[in-house]
Amino acid sequence: MKTIRRLYFYAVAFISLEVVLWGLIGLLRSIVSNVITDSAQALAQALSLILVGVPIFLVHWLWAQRVAASDNEEKTASLRAVFFYLTLMSTLVPVVQNLLALINRTFITALSLSAERSLLGGSQTWQDNILAVVMNGFVALYIWNILRAEWAVLPEKENFSEVRRVYRFLWVLYSLIMVIFGAQQVLTFIFKVPSNLLGDIGREIFINGTALLLVGTPIWMYTWRVCQDALADSAEKGSTLRLGLLYLLALSGVIVVLTAGGNLLFMILNSIFGEALSWPNFVQQIGAPLSIGLPFTVIWAYYGNWLNRQMDFEEDPPRRAGMKRLYFYILSAIGLTAGFTGVALLLSFMVDILTGTQFIGDYGQVKQLTGAISTIAVGLPLWLMTWRPMQAEALVEGAVGDHARRSVIRKTYLYIVLFASVIGGMVSAVVLVYNLINAALGGSADGSFASNVLNALQVLILFAVLLVYHLSALRRDGAAKSDALEAKQEQFGVIIFDPGDGKFGELMKAAVQKFAPKLPVSVINASEKIESNMKVSAVVLPGSLVVNTPEALEAWLSGFNGSRLVVPDEAEGVYWMAGPAEAARSLGQMAEGQEIQKMKKAGPGAWVIVMYIFAGLFALQLLFMLLAFGISAITNF
Repeated sequence: MKTIRRLYFYAVAFISLEVVLWGLIGLLRSIVSNVITDSAQALAQALSLILVGVPIFLVHWLWAQRVAASDNEEKTASLRAVFFYLTLMSTLVPVVQNLLALINRTFITALSLSAERSLLGGSQTWQDNILAVVMNGFVALYIWNILRAEWAVLPEKENFSEVRRVYRFLWVLYSLIMVIFGAQQVLTFIFKVPSNLLGDIGREIFINGTALLLVGTPIWMYTWRVCQDALADSAEKGSTLRLGLLYLLALSGVIVVLTAGGNLLFMILNSIFGEALSWPNFVQQIGAPLSIGLPFTVIWAYYGNWLNRQMDFEEDPPRRAGMKRLYFYILSAIGLTAGFTGVALLLSFMVDILTGTQFIGDYGQVKQLTGAISTIAVGLPLWLMTWRPMQAEALVEGAVGDHARRSVIRKTYLYIVLFASVIGGMVSAVVLVYNLINAALGGSADGSFASNVLNALQVLILFAVLLVYHLSALRRDGAAKSDALEAKQEQFGVIIFDPGDGKFGELMKAAVQKFAPKLPVSVINASEKIESNMKVSAVVLPGSLVVNTPEALEAWLSGFNGSRLVVPDEAEGVYWMAGPAEAARSLGQMAEGQEIQKMKKAGPGAWVIVMYIFAGLFALQLLFMLLAFGISAITNF
């Protein structure tokens, strides 16, 4: 009930605050523009927003503040943190956007260009932008002062820290988009090789790009520095969100750089074997992939380096290796796809030439050849550079190789490739059989019969090779003996103490056999005599024995120096609580005559998860934008 009530009050407070804010901005714009008599509708709209929004905001906001002041649970709630940081984001982003519009338009008009050619705010005035900056900045300052005071008195900071982390990384992504797009615009202008001074048609892209860089670069530098300074906190250093951000940026850099590089090579080969372009036209043509490839090369190099350093923060070697494995297998999949496509295109070109379907001098065939070569040149080296280290790791004898072969990431990669190989081979086999049967039955066939059959056959062979190779790798993994890990398990003795009925011991032993089959496990009745000379590394105790320990077991445990694992079990009158909150809730249920309802395992707050979802959607939007850049570089759209 508290969560629903909290959601209602903070949602209404946020919406009404935005209504009042933009109502005030609209009113002030009307006054400054001196158009009140000419725009009664705009004035009425602004006044109605203010008159309705102010009392609603005050009622809900003052209630939230009053409750938070008297209840620590309300004060530390994730939803309260979401309200603060969402309000900051929704006010500071308009500040940045209006500053960008003001700077952009000022530069545009200073060079005697039409204001409408600016990237943002072409139809606005400087008064419009200043008022939006001042009013949004005022609200942001108000919220920031409250938030700063909250941080000083928070009894528990975990929820606020989670939301703040999302807020910071969203600013990093937002500012980085501006920097990337600004650099792309400036480089596009440079590669156009202008013959005249600034001011000609299309020269506004340089001004727009410069404005983006002037606004986005300092914001990115500041927000990223804040994120870096936070690494002194172990929670920040081990943040999954930070790791995900670095994966996103590094992989986005790889994808776009390789796409742009392939397109650049395609254009160069095309100019050699096909199109004859003048030097200025050639420079302008290659400017598209270079303008996007160069910024993302910097992104890849910088954030790829930080991704490696982030992985090195992980102290557990198997987990650290798993992080690197994920990165390498994603790149390997990209490289394999590109390389396979390039080889298929090259073989298709050779089939068309051999069957006389096309001729070498045809412009379309030249583009197919250059496209195949450029795709292979990009994909094959990437696959070799990423697959070979992973394969070498899996072939190593000992614990490292065992962990690599057992890796879920590796098995997922191999099975995805096998799935694609089977489905792709099945489709190509259907096409091949169809053409053969159709010809045998006297169906209509044109001069491309041989070409169709050979092309289907070569694709089928490629998928077969892909299938056989990766299937052999999978079988080799399965055949490799996990000697190192099994030897460690065999030396790790375990005793499971059973309270007497044998059920706990059997269940626990079955679970151990499932996850660690080589562990030497002994089940001992806790009421029986325990030998003192047993070589044991760990013991497993049911909770009922911990609460009521037999004297013989207690005496034996007093001299035991190994690990003790306690597993909750059912015992009359004994309830296992996950923490103080669950214990307090259970006491209330018992007092009311209710049955105790177990709480779910504690984890991030629901609203922290919501923030993660929105941050993920924003990150995906960024990724799609980056992919769109790469696709546009290929298609020249």
